[in-house]
Formats: sequence, C-alpha cells, structure tokens
Amino acid sequence: MGLLDRGVEIKSPEQIDAMRRAGLVVGRTLELLRGSVRAGISTGELNAIAEENILGSGAVSSFKGYHGFPAVICTSVNDEVVHGIPGDRVLADGDVISIDCGAIVDGWHGDAAITVAVGEVPAEVTELMRVTEESMWRGIAAAHLGGRVTDISHAIESYVRREGRYGILEDYTGHGIGSEMHMAPNVPNFGKRGKGPKLVEGMALAVEPMLTLGTKDTDVLEDDWTVVTLDGSWAAHYEHTFTLTPQGAWVLTALDGGREQLERLGVPYGGRD
Repeated sequence: MGLLDRGVEIKSPEQIDAMRRAGLVVGRTLELLRGSVRAGISTGELNAIAEENILGSGAVSSFKGYHGFPAVICTSVNDEVVHGIPGDRVLADGDVISIDCGAIVDGWHGDAAITVAVGEVPAEVTELMRVTEESMWRGIAAAHLGGRVTDISHAIESYVRREGRYGILEDYTGHGIGSEMHMAPNVPNFGKRGKGPKLVEGMALAVEPMLTLGTKDTDVLEDDWTVVTLDGSWAAHYEHTFTLTPQGAWVLTALDGGREQLERLGVPYGGRD
C-alpha cells in the first residue's frame, strides 16, 4: 500500500482482493434487501436483515458507529437523498427507498447503494431511477488507467444533462475507499474532464450519483444525518466501488464484477474472478 497524489491510497493486488470480498458482502446484502422491500416493512426491519447478513458473512459494518451513526445501512425515503437513519418508518406502496450499505473484511471496505421502488411509482420516478443508475455506469465506463478522476464526473453529468432536467447534488460526492470508507480523492458528479488525480492501478473509488426531480439544493434534518431536498422533490441514489486493472474496470461491489454492464457499454472487464 502506498500514497500518491495528495494522499490517494494505492492498494496491492492482495488488498484489492480483500476489498472484493468486502464488496461481495455488500452486493449480496443489497440484493437481499432489494428482495425484502415491500409495503408494510419498516426501515428498522431492513436494517436488522442487513446486520444479520453482514455479521453472518464474517464481515463488520462500515457504517455502524461511524461518527456516531447508529445503523448498518442508510435508508432514505422519497425526498430523503442520503444518510437516512433506519427506524420505525413503515414503507408504503408508491414510496421509493435508497439503501446505502458498507462492510469491512480484513480491514478493507466495500460501499454501494441502490434505489428500490415500493410497488407502483410514477413514471417520472422510475425514469429518475433509471437515469441515476445509468449515469453511475457511464461514469465507471469513462475511467481508464492514465485518465483523471473528473473523466468520471464529466461522463455522469453529460449523460444526466442529455436525459432531462434533474438536480445533481454538488455538496455530496463519491470518494476514494480502501482501508477507510471515505478517503481522498472526492469524485464529484459534475465537472470538466481531465482534472484531479490520475487514475492508476491500485486506486479504488466509490462512484455515487445522487439526482433529484427538482433542485440540487438540500438541507439536513434535526437528526444531523438525513439529507433532504430543499424543495421536497424525490431523489435517487446509486453507488458502486470499483478499481482499474491492466485489463479494464472491476466493480468490486457488483456480484458479477460489473461484467454485464461494462461489456454493454463497450468497456473491457478487468476482474480477477
């Protein structure tokens, strides 16, 4: 492990493999939660399902206790964008919930998020979810060894702007990840390409676009965690942790390593599994 470009952590192949193990715990937990989301379940119940699965997988939560956060997942419903605290809130048909999850294996982190509709939701919300997820994949697909961090940012913003009028959060970004959950560099979801640290082998990044149906402006609730849109518009959030190998991109939190989506976008798959 080394440091490069103002504190960016460079991992060895063995350390990346540990991150893959953590990423698989996260990916499997999120798929379990996706299948558990339904009208009538509480966000606290979803948290209990996640905690049991993370601990049963031989991992520990990245989130629980992080700066005092009390749960193993973030559950953000409707106009809540990120960092929602699980509790007594019961999901209803027509809601949309973003679930963010992190796990640690042998000291190395994985971090990912999905947004799930509860029953039938308006078409504009379904499209918001689609655009948000696709922008994440476009960002990852834009990354290559020798490129720059904001190549990812530019690809996300360019895709979103082509697809409609969405708010792109600017105060919350993707990030470096490895021996800590949040590390240098920041990975904004907007900006010009060709800026920021160089993308090199051994770097790992969490890419996480957060879009709204209205404003990009947000507020934080009295719990000092939950981020909500200022205008009450609904939001979506997707995230994956990935790295670059000489062969291509490897999405550490995707169960298939990202192979299907990367190949769809014409990007070489660089996974070792």
